[in-house]
Amino acid sequence: MRKIEFMLIENDFIYKGNSGKIEKLSFQWSSPSNIALVKYWGKKENQLPANPSISFTLNNCKTITKMDIERRFDGNFTFELLFEGKPKPEFNHKINQFFLRIEKYCLYINDFHFVIDTQNTFPHSSGIASSASGMAAMAMNIMSLEKALHPEMTDDYFYQKASFLARLGSGSACRSIKGSVVVWGKHSEIMGSSDLFGVEFSSKIHDNFKNYQDTILLVDKGEKQVSSTVGHDLMHNHPFAEKRFEQAQHNLSSIKKVLENGDLETFINIVESEALTLHAMMMTSMPYFILMKPNTLEIINKIWKFRKEKNIPICFTLDAGANVHVLYPENVRGEVLQFIQQELVGYCQNGNYICDEIGTGSIQML
Repeated sequence: MRKIEFMLIENDFIYKGNSGKIEKLSFQWSSPSNIALVKYWGKKENQLPANPSISFTLNNCKTITKMDIERRFDGNFTFELLFEGKPKPEFNHKINQFFLRIEKYCLYINDFHFVIDTQNTFPHSSGIASSASGMAAMAMNIMSLEKALHPEMTDDYFYQKASFLARLGSGSACRSIKGSVVVWGKHSEIMGSSDLFGVEFSSKIHDNFKNYQDTILLVDKGEKQVSSTVGHDLMHNHPFAEKRFEQAQHNLSSIKKVLENGDLETFINIVESEALTLHAMMMTSMPYFILMKPNTLEIINKIWKFRKEKNIPICFTLDAGANVHVLYPENVRGEVLQFIQQELVGYCQNGNYICDEIGTGSIQML
């Protein structure tokens, strides 16, 4: 997303044209998941973040969504949803909510019927959140339709509005549109940063973080104990919320410097502290939750021991669940994978883990 000196406002994303003469179109996009380094936890109305966040875009864990679009004439959008080629009615509510949320900004959707065929490159039951990649892929397809209606649209606007729309489907989806390192949320030190959409990290990233690796240890592949919506809502009356939001601002400033100067030790301290803080906020909310499993703690302790003994810059982060993301530079990949296979796989459900790395964002396939 572009480096801008002015700030777009919400109304700038309202499409002011008509649906033209398009009768049929097809698009297909691949959009990745992402892993936050500084966590977003807590939101305001309309999917706006209570604090800024920064994430690594992943490369292999992604959603591929094909959208066939055909004109209809009754003024209301309709859709069919297929998951891996088969109807998946339990997903319909979330897709319908997405269309309702973006309708104000994309009135042209009411002139079309959408056949959405989506699949993940990772198992649906793998415990990897697919809402970010899934909603990002939806947004990219919708913006391809808007681009067809408005061919003179700039690439900058295309990607910014795609991120804006993805956010309305799932907050973190706005970080899965474009860029290897993405910031979402207004921060005084990040050029062009906004609560409305994600922006590419504006500074040059140190070579230490090029091709950074993320091996995801699947401790628990079951359904999430607490939905993201419920978790974020718990921050509204949380006794430590304001201090947490201040901490996130400070940590984003710190990690910005780290990504520029390559300080791996400080990177590890920030990332692990952020992961544990996220879980601490859930453990101290009302109602309270413990989302880590015994094996999550076993893995964390093993990582700490390995790092101390081998002096290898490996660290962990967590999402709102039990699975562990193991982060490390590419130049120690062999040693870390050997450690994972010898000492950590036994703590994974059915020995399952996924090897991933930093990617660059969404890719058009059709």
